[in-house]
Amino acid sequence: MNYWLVKSEPFKYSWEKFNQDGRTFWDGVRNYQARNNLKAMKEGDLVLFYHSNEGMCVVGVAKVVKEFYQDPTTDDTNWVVVDLVPVETLKNPVTLAQIKADDRLKDISLVRQGRLSVMPLQAAEFDRILELGS
Repeated sequence: MNYWLVKSEPFKYSWEKFNQDGRTFWDGVRNYQARNNLKAMKEGDLVLFYHSNEGMCVVGVAKVVKEFYQDPTTDDTNWVVVDLVPVETLKNPVTLAQIKADDRLKDISLVRQGRLSVMPLQAAEFDRILELGS
């Protein structure tokens, strides 16, 4: 199993809206590195959901339920989506400040490549964020 983090601005697509929908395809990715990360996602992989710009915190866990396919919002075949379902809301959102202050998370992509919208995580990083959020 692999672990990931996806970012969404809450005013565009929030964790609350995702839970209401129950399932979504993750669209709007227009960065090749982020696209390649979507292509690497496998069914069953776990994904941290991060509110960017506003809130700036990990708020929940999702799961990949359908591997990459053509982004239905564009005719450009360069772009893909995956389907995600919500799994669990964190008891306590984990802020970017908490992540930056934690020595075990100092090399996380969220800190090193802050503008990347879809990024891989190490299992230990994923587990640490869940620990901070419990």
